[in-house]
Amino acid sequence: MTSFPFALAALPAVIVRRQTTSGRITLVLFVLALVALAAMPWWAGTGTIRMVLELCCYIAVAQMWNLLAGYAGLVSVGQQAFMGVAGYALFVLAQTFGVNPFLAIFLSLLVPAVLAVPCYLLLHRLDGPYFAIGTWVVAEVFRLVASNLSFVNAGAGMSLNVMRDYSAMERNIAMSLLCALLILVTIGGSFWFLRSRYGLALIAMRDNPVAAASQGVNVPRLRFLVYVAAAVGCGLAGAVYFMAQLRINPPAAFDPMWSNLAIFIVMVGGIASIEGVLIGTLIYFVADRWFGAYGASYFVVLGLMTVIVALYARGGIWGAVSRRWDAPWFPIRRHLVQYEEDRT
Repeated sequence: MTSFPFALAALPAVIVRRQTTSGRITLVLFVLALVALAAMPWWAGTGTIRMVLELCCYIAVAQMWNLLAGYAGLVSVGQQAFMGVAGYALFVLAQTFGVNPFLAIFLSLLVPAVLAVPCYLLLHRLDGPYFAIGTWVVAEVFRLVASNLSFVNAGAGMSLNVMRDYSAMERNIAMSLLCALLILVTIGGSFWFLRSRYGLALIAMRDNPVAAASQGVNVPRLRFLVYVAAAVGCGLAGAVYFMAQLRINPPAAFDPMWSNLAIFIVMVGGIASIEGVLIGTLIYFVADRWFGAYGASYFVVLGLMTVIVALYARGGIWGAVSRRWDAPWFPIRRHLVQYEEDRT
């Protein structure tokens, strides 16, 4: 009995390592990228700013879908519903009620946050493909409502004429700051969340929901929170995107292509990884710029690429890379490291 404390003292000390060298380098590059985004009016033209804004919206939507499908196990094909309602809320607040359009962006996020609650309560009993079809039906219902609602000019859509009150430089500054904010919230926020104790529970739920629940993880509550957070993130992307477009209508606001591109980006880049979202977005963005003029054949190629990756490389490009080199850009794993204390 007396030897027990001495046996514990003889054990090697253990520390938990969470950061890596590659992670530190990525953190510096991430901060520099945010600064570069915010400073775009002083080094980029209006066309470049709009192109970067579109890229940031792709990243945001894909990362929100990645949180849903890659971690919470909720495969949605209707996230465009929350992009559309946030975009319409922005136009109504700014154009109809005279709210400052840049302030209206943040106020418009209340709409997807509120609507996500009854939507989830309606859909959460569905599982697998039924849940996915249900999200698509909800998005179509939103589109039909907007197409027949005279308050938002029905199918004709709305224009954001109040933006004429701001100079081109003011609009460029606002779009640049919104780009930086969008990336900070969706990528930085996801990284922070996944490194927290809630992120640990989310990863456990992703690996085995039953085992996670047996260890005290409230799986239904966590899925609900992720669903609402993803709705708000998509709403922010939608509000920023349609503010830059200066016009919104039901077919554009609730376009299923947003879900299609999110699925392509995540599946090709690597599901359940922030790195995969960034890689997949760059692939999609470059392919869209180079081959978008080919129309239907271009989409067929993207679809085939997604199917091939899903069948033969389920981890995507980042999964293949990480199996060869253990150098995560956004490290979220916890490593136990043993070391011998200096007892002299």
